[in-house]
Formats: sequence, C-alpha cells, structure tokens
Amino acid sequence: MSREVSYSPQTLEAAHLLGQRIRLARRERRWTMRELAERVGVSVPTMRKIERGDPSVRLGLAFEAATLTGVPLFDADPSRLSLERARVEDRLAVLPRLVRKPTEVDNDF
Repeated sequence: MSREVSYSPQTLEAAHLLGQRIRLARRERRWTMRELAERVGVSVPTMRKIERGDPSVRLGLAFEAATLTGVPLFDADPSRLSLERARVEDRLAVLPRLVRKPTEVDNDF
C-alpha cells in the first residue's frame, strides 16, 4: 500500500530544474532519450519522469543522469565536492548520533 507524499513548492521547483538541465544537456549531446536511459540503466518511461522532474524517482537515478550528461550537482569541481563532504562529516562527528526531544522535568517538590 503506497501513501501519497506531499512535496514543498521548493522541492518541486528544484526537481523540475534538475530535470530540465538533464534534458538540455542530453539534447546538446544529441543523445536520444533511449540512449540516456540505457546509460543510466532505466526504462524510457523512468527517464521521462527524471526529465519532467518527478520527485518520486529515486534520487540516485536522477543524480546518475545528471552526472552522465555533465550537469553539475553541487560544484563543478569534483575536488570541492570532496572537501565539502569532509567538512560536513567533521561537523557531524561532533554532534550526538541520536536526537531526542527534551523532556519536561517536574521540579515542583
């Protein structure tokens, strides 16, 4: 049983923009949708969803399509991506692994 997910307008806009960039890059390379779908390892209907910016498509598939077509995901320089990842990992290392809601303490004696 699947449940319907509601996405924020910003999420929908970002997914749409990524799909449009992938479509543009594919056309600039003169690849058919079938060719890109084969390279990504998906069906043509799934490739259509990626290019439409359908947020229900797995994130890894959209990222793979972007990478294969040369669409930058975060920074065009791969070394910057590694540096940013290391910076985030360093910040995560100093934070607690689990996040708990603060509990109300009754100090009324």
